[in-house]
Amino acid sequence: MVKRYLLAHNKIVETNIDDCPVLVFISPDDGEKQMLVEKFKIDEHTLQSALDPNELSWLEVEPNHLAVIFKRPKNYSAKDQLLFKPTTVGVFAFRRRIIIVLGENLNLFEGKLFNRVASLKQLLLKLIYRSIFHFLEHLKVINMITAELETKVNRSMENRYLINLFTLEKSLVYYMDAINANGVLLERLKHNAGKIGFADDENELIEDIVIENNQCAKQAEIYSSILASLMDARASIVSNNLNILIKILNIITIALMVPTLIVSIFSMNVGLPMQSLPHAFWLILGLAGVSMAIVLVIWRALRI
Repeated sequence: MVKRYLLAHNKIVETNIDDCPVLVFISPDDGEKQMLVEKFKIDEHTLQSALDPNELSWLEVEPNHLAVIFKRPKNYSAKDQLLFKPTTVGVFAFRRRIIIVLGENLNLFEGKLFNRVASLKQLLLKLIYRSIFHFLEHLKVINMITAELETKVNRSMENRYLINLFTLEKSLVYYMDAINANGVLLERLKHNAGKIGFADDENELIEDIVIENNQCAKQAEIYSSILASLMDARASIVSNNLNILIKILNIITIALMVPTLIVSIFSMNVGLPMQSLPHAFWLILGLAGVSMAIVLVIWRALRI
């Protein structure tokens, strides 16, 4: 699928015009891939890299265009079961056109960043900038889910909450790897700014993006470190809750064994004390109750 956009009044506007400066290819079919390779001279291996969700971020300066592969969060759905993973976006910047290749349909131009886009090169940088904010948004969501799961783990012994925490920890590892890969890409963009032809304001934007990406990487690292350090504590809480439950069950079992023994003794088919008394039944029940009370008193006194 192909979407077309114009730069009108410094804004991104969708259009139906074939000859437009911004083309977005979403999960391109074989015909669209052939067009990208033959008409726009995009390297076939580079094109496949743009569609590979596991590809790392990198930069390649081609004779007629600039090839940029960067990472951004994948659209989350319920079937992912709390597993947040990054995906890959390929951007091919020509002198008068920019081509974006995606493996899935993403909202690329959302947010106030795209309210003012002065050039195609600035659009490229803002796409990377937006991906950083997208990572930050997902990190906030992961932190909120983690806090909720911690509360549930403290109150429950079910394994599924711990498994969810492990899944979130895995997601943070994926995000840290993707954010660091974007950091390497930004350093290469900064190093090759003169060769690419970035203007002064675009160089300043790169500096801002580098700072934001470093902060994002640090935040992901902190969240990952906190979650990893708390996992053992959460497992210990579950184990402690289980021990408390077993202790309570053992106390109940012991408390019931003593009156059961008394009743069993007086149920034997032999001559027994109090068998001629008219109120022997109630006396035996009383002895059983007193024995249970004594066991409970001893348990509370000793704090077993």
